[in-house]
Amino acid sequence: MDSEETQASDAGRATGGLSGLFDPDRVAVVGATESEGSIGRAIVDNLVADFAGETVPVNPNYDDVLGLDCYPDIESVPGELNLAVVVVPPSIAVEAVEQCGEAGVRNVVVITAGFGETGSEGASRERELTAVAEEYDLNLVGPNSLGVMSTPVGLNATFGPENALSGSISFMSQSGAFITAVLDWANDQGIGFKDVVSLGNKAVLDETDFVEAWAEDPDTDVILGYLEGVENGAEFIDAAREATEDTPIVMVKSGRTEAGAQAVSSHTGTLAGSEQAYEAGLEQAGVLRVENVQELFDFAQILSGQPLPDSDDVAIVTNAGGPGVMTTDAVGDSALSLASFSEETLDALSGAMPDEANIYNPIDAIGDADVDRFAEALDLALADDNVGSAVVLSAPTAVIDFDDLAEVITDLQAEHGKPIASVLMGGERTDSAREILREGGIPNYFDPARAVGSLDAMVRYRNVRDREYEAPERFDVDRERAREILERADERGDNRLGVEAMDLLDAYGIPTPDGTIAETPEDAVEAAQGIDGEVVMKIVSPDILHKSDIGGVRVGVPNEDVYDAFEDLVTRARNYQPDAEILGVQVQEMVDLDAGTETIIGMNRDPQFGPLLLFGLGGIFVEILEDTETRVAPVSEREATEMVDGIRSAPLLRGARGRDPADREAIVESLQRLSQLVTDFPAILELDVNPLVAGPDGVDAVDVRLTVDREEL
Repeated sequence: MDSEETQASDAGRATGGLSGLFDPDRVAVVGATESEGSIGRAIVDNLVADFAGETVPVNPNYDDVLGLDCYPDIESVPGELNLAVVVVPPSIAVEAVEQCGEAGVRNVVVITAGFGETGSEGASRERELTAVAEEYDLNLVGPNSLGVMSTPVGLNATFGPENALSGSISFMSQSGAFITAVLDWANDQGIGFKDVVSLGNKAVLDETDFVEAWAEDPDTDVILGYLEGVENGAEFIDAAREATEDTPIVMVKSGRTEAGAQAVSSHTGTLAGSEQAYEAGLEQAGVLRVENVQELFDFAQILSGQPLPDSDDVAIVTNAGGPGVMTTDAVGDSALSLASFSEETLDALSGAMPDEANIYNPIDAIGDADVDRFAEALDLALADDNVGSAVVLSAPTAVIDFDDLAEVITDLQAEHGKPIASVLMGGERTDSAREILREGGIPNYFDPARAVGSLDAMVRYRNVRDREYEAPERFDVDRERAREILERADERGDNRLGVEAMDLLDAYGIPTPDGTIAETPEDAVEAAQGIDGEVVMKIVSPDILHKSDIGGVRVGVPNEDVYDAFEDLVTRARNYQPDAEILGVQVQEMVDLDAGTETIIGMNRDPQFGPLLLFGLGGIFVEILEDTETRVAPVSEREATEMVDGIRSAPLLRGARGRDPADREAIVESLQRLSQLVTDFPAILELDVNPLVAGPDGVDAVDVRLTVDREEL
C-alpha cells in the first residue's frame, strides 16, 4: 500500500477549537473530595482560589465539597458544563469520561494515571479511553496529566501547589513534575504565562493540537514545550511551519541519548524516534530547540517582549572591560556579528566619551560612567543604522544607580525599536531594576553569554519567519514500474534487496550505469558485449548484502574473462553461504571512481517522523567520518541543497585541491527524486545508494540496498 492509498489517521482527535478548554464558564471536578492531601481536594482548592467561573464538584459520596453543592454524577448537574476534570480511580475513569460525553461536555482533562504508562492492562484501558473520546468528539487532555491552566480567567485545573503568573507565554509539557518545578521558578523570576497544559499520555490531544490552537491565539506571543516524543512528526512539522510565520516556538526535547530514550519509554510509554529525526524535523518545522530550561525561558522572555532585529549586528555598551571582552567572545561564538559604527557615530561618541573610553565596539564607558554617560552611549549606538540590537552591561559601582539605568534602557529601547539584552551584574541591588526592565519586556541576565544567546535566538527566529516554504517538486516518474519491482520482491519472499533493485532507482530518474542481471555465464558474456570497455560484476543475492566482504565483486573485468568471472563469483557465494538464494550476477558498466566523489544518499524510516533522508560522503568514508546531513522527507530543492552544502566535506564537492567540482545540481535532484520515491512507497523501510558517484557531468548510482515491509506492499 503506497502513500496515495494511505490516509493520515486522526483517530481520537476532536475537531474544532480548544477555547472551551481554556476559557470555560463552568468546570466540573469528577472525583472532588474534601480529604486532606488528595488530588480531588487540591484541584477544587485551586479552582476556588482564582477561577472567575463556577466550580462544580461531582462525587456520589458528598452533598457538598468545601461549601459547594456536590452532585452524584455528571448527568445530575443542571445547565451546561464547558470542562470536566476527571480524577477518579483508573478502573472507573473511562466510564466517567463516557458519562461526560453523554452529558454533552466536550472538553475533558483526565488527571487519573494507570493507563499506557503502566503496562499492557493500562494500554488497553487507554485504547478504550481513546475510543470513547472519538465517539463523543471530545477534546481530551491526558490521561496521567497534571491538568491545565489559563491565567486570563484564573483557571487552575491542576493539582500543582501554585498558580501561574499572568503573561503571554503558552507552555505545554509532557511531564507534570516539570511544570510544577518550572512554575515555582518562574514565579520567583516574575515570568508569566497565558496557558499551561500537562500533556500526559496524549491519548487524544497532543503537541500538534496545541501548536495549532496557540498559533491562532492573539494573546500567545511565544509557544514553549517540553517534549519526550512527537506523536506524528509530519503533522507536527506542517502545524509548526504555519505557526512560526507569526509565533515563535521554543522547545526542549529530552531523550537525546540512548539511555535518555529508554527512560522516556518507561516514563510515558512514548517510543522515542531517532535523535537525528528530531533534530531535522524540529529544524524544518522552524522550532528553536534548546538544551535546557534556562535557555527555554531566556529565549521566551526576549521573544515575547521585544521586536526582532533587522540585522545580525550587535552593539555592546559597558562600564567594565573584562565582562565586555566576555560579551565580545560570546558574540564571536554565535551567529551574530559585532556592529561596525558609522563615522558619524564614532565622531559623536568621541565627543561624548572621556579620552580613556573606547568608542569602538564594544563601547567601554569605563568604570566612572554614570547613568547619563551610559544613556548617551547607548542612544548613539542604537541610532546607528548598522546596529540591529544591543547588549548593555554594567558592573555595580558607586556612581551607578541600577534603577535609573533600567529606566534609561527601557526608554531607549522603546524609542529606537531595537531589541536590547541587559546584563546588570549583581545580587539584591538589581532586584527592583530587573522588575523595571521586565515591565518593559527586557530580560536581565547575570551572564553575558546568556544575553548574547538570547539575541542570537531572535535572529534565528527572524530567519525562520522570513524563509519562504517551498513545496517539494513532483517529478515525472514511472511509478507503476517501481511498484512492480517491489511486488516481485514480495513474490520471492524477500524483504531485503540489493543490486537487483537498481531498476527501482532508474524508474524514479536517478541515474544508474548500464547493466543487467545475468542468470548464466552465457548471459553475462552477452551483456558484457553490449557495454563499452571493461565491466563490473557483482553477485546478486538477497541473502548476501555485503558483497565485497566475501569477494562477491569483480572490478575491471575484460570481455574474455566474463564467463570465468561469473562462475567464480557464484562459487564464492555458494562456499560462503550454501543456502543463499543466488539470483545471478550483475554485469555493469564501469564507473571511474577517481573521476568523481563517492557520496551516499539514503533513507531510514523513523517511527515518528517517517522517511529520514541522509546525505554525506560515501564509500568507506560514511562510517569513518560520519559527515552527514539529514532531513525529513519530502524535501524541497532548497532543503536538498542545504543537505549537500551542509556537510563538513562540502569543499571536496566544490573542487578542493584541484579536483573538478561535482555536479551539485545532479546530487540535489537525486536527493529530491529519492525523497519522492520513499514518500510514495511507505513499504520502503530503509534504503542506501552507496556510492552515488558525483562527477563534473552528473551522478551515477553504483550500488543500492534496501529493506521493505512486505505487509505494506
